[in-house]
Amino acid sequence: MTVPSFDTIRVGDALPSLTKPPITEIQLVRYSGASGDFNPIHTVHQAGVESGNGGVITHGMVIMGFVGQMITDWIRPDQVRIFGVRFTGISRPGDVITVSGAVAEKFEVDGEQRVRCQIEAVDQNGHRKVKGEFVAAL
Repeated sequence: MTVPSFDTIRVGDALPSLTKPPITEIQLVRYSGASGDFNPIHTVHQAGVESGNGGVITHGMVIMGFVGQMITDWIRPDQVRIFGVRFTGISRPGDVITVSGAVAEKFEVDGEQRVRCQIEAVDQNGHRKVKGEFVAAL
């Protein structure tokens, strides 16, 4: 990975996007085990229907994880200073999620050069699932 340089980055520059393969039910079962979130709306169709969600829904943190992966594909994890998102839509098995972002601001804090980037994750139909931002030291 080539770490971006503060001097060459410009406000408005696009970050490298990340497109994940379709979300699978097996992936959600594995995430349930790893996270300890065994709410059946994430793994049992009928539970998702009875909860008013129309079927199985993806854990929001799976999508946030995809966003985190996009960020750390671009910079090292130790460069991240702030990372936050707002969940704006439900994802389901079969959805293909693409994460993208852009540099919104360049600034310094106590001599450390930083960028603030806007990020979002959308599905194959362009429906936004996550919107957020992160700050990174460069």
